[in-house]
Amino acid sequence: MATTTEPHILDNPAWAALSGPHAHLAERIGSAARYPSDVSPFVAVGDPREPHSWADLAALIGPGGTTVVTGVGDVPDGWETLDSVAGVQLVATGLRTEADPAAVRLGPADVPDMLDLVDRTRPGPFLPRTIVLGAYYGIREDGRLVAMAGERLRLPGWTEISAVCTDEAYRGRGLAARLIRHVGAGIVARGDTPFLHTAAGNTNAIRLYEALGFTQRRNPLFRTVRAPQAG
Repeated sequence: MATTTEPHILDNPAWAALSGPHAHLAERIGSAARYPSDVSPFVAVGDPREPHSWADLAALIGPGGTTVVTGVGDVPDGWETLDSVAGVQLVATGLRTEADPAAVRLGPADVPDMLDLVDRTRPGPFLPRTIVLGAYYGIREDGRLVAMAGERLRLPGWTEISAVCTDEAYRGRGLAARLIRHVGAGIVARGDTPFLHTAAGNTNAIRLYEALGFTQRRNPLFRTVRAPQAG
C-alpha cells in the first residue's frame, strides 16, 4: 500500500509565517500572501499543488507580475520560471545558546547603519522595515555597527535567524557566531527552535552553521516566477 508523507511546517515556512505569527503583516488574497514590499520579498501560497492557490497568487501580484516563491515544485501552465537559486535550510540540533553582553538590541534609529552594513556584506534581503519581523542585535565598535543578526520568518514553534553579517575588516573574530548564539537564546527562551537558510554555494556560511550545531534539513529552490498575462 502506498503511503504519503505529511508535509512538515518547514517545507513552506513563508506561508506558515504569513498565515500564523506574522499574519498581521500579510497582504493576502485567499491562499496567497506576501509581506509589504519594504519589509520582505517573501511571497507564499498555501498549497502549491492546488490551482486555486496559484490563481490567488496571480491576483495578488497582478497579470505578468514577477515574484520569488519558495516551497513549490513545478509551476502550473501559464506561469514562467525566470530563475532558480538553490538554497540550504538548516535547523538547530545542537546549538549552544547564550546571551552576549556586547550584543545590543537594534531599533528604528539603527536602520540606516543596518542597511549600510547589509549593502557592504550582502547577507541577503534586508529592507527599510525588515526590522519589524523580530528582534535584531548588533555589535558596535567605536560607535560603528560591525556585525548583526536577527529574526526573520516566525512560524509556530520555529523562528528563522537571518541577516547574519560582519564587516570585512572585523571578520575572523567570531562575532557572527556570538550573535547567532545570542539571537538563538531569545528564540529558545520563548520555546521556539532556531532555523536558517543560506545559498547552497555559500560553503563558508554552511560550515559555520554546522560547526555551531545546525544540521542541514533540505535544499529548497528560490524561484523567480512570472504570472500569466491577462487575457
